[in-house]
Amino acid sequence: MFCDLHSHSIFSDGSLSPAALVRLAEEKGLSALALTDHNTSRGLPELMAAGKNSGVITVPGCEFSTDYNGTELHIVGLFFPENTWETIEEYVLQMKLSKEESNRRLVEKLRENGYDVTFDEIREIAGSDSFNRAHAALLLVNKNYAADINDAFKRLLSEKSGVYVPPKRIDALETIRFIRAQGAAAILAHPFLNLDEAGLEDFLPKAKACGLQAMETRYSKFNEEKTAAAIRIAEKHGLLQSGGSDFHGAAKPDISLGTGRGNLRVPFSFYEALRDAAEKG
Repeated sequence: MFCDLHSHSIFSDGSLSPAALVRLAEEKGLSALALTDHNTSRGLPELMAAGKNSGVITVPGCEFSTDYNGTELHIVGLFFPENTWETIEEYVLQMKLSKEESNRRLVEKLRENGYDVTFDEIREIAGSDSFNRAHAALLLVNKNYAADINDAFKRLLSEKSGVYVPPKRIDALETIRFIRAQGAAAILAHPFLNLDEAGLEDFLPKAKACGLQAMETRYSKFNEEKTAAAIRIAEKHGLLQSGGSDFHGAAKPDISLGTGRGNLRVPFSFYEALRDAAEKG
């Protein structure tokens, strides 16, 4: 039995609806699926409704974009009770306003640099004003300004490009405390994307003191060496393990739900341990 505890829908930067994600998870033979859209709970009602008519256990989650000493870290919360979903929206409101301003500046900078793109075109792809860079990247690819999504990010949409100015993010440690206060499990997502081992050794003791319960050790972009290192570090710090594909659909076509790039397997026991940790508080 396997699960996927990290996925995205059209409510952030994915290309499938929550209901379609559940159907795909069922086709893939997954036992449990978590929806962890970026900084929103808006897709959770549809996810949980779809789960009632499916053999797949659905997990209400959220992936928060946070800051730790100038480094962007993503903290996932899983098993949010329904009566906390609106609280999530209130918690991230100021960051969303900052994100919308960042999006407008991004479009302005792209146009100043000769790229014929508009805010409305990106909004149409995303279906919302609160789009992500992945949606801008899709438009750039569609207009032949970039070869693919990775090329768009590397040349035009990275923070080093001078075009993208990131929004003000919420504090990582504060977010962990917030997640735990809602009765959800707090997990460090894809730990090696922005931190090396030294950075993790600095962050994890402080994060655990604030309530961090787990970190992802199974992830689509981890090779065997990274997976082994993540497991070792999680065990050293007494953390539970989590994992997921980080599935986005069309925005990341090389990543499949449940299996990542082909060799991902997240044990169902991870789901069970995290569920129990959230319930125990």
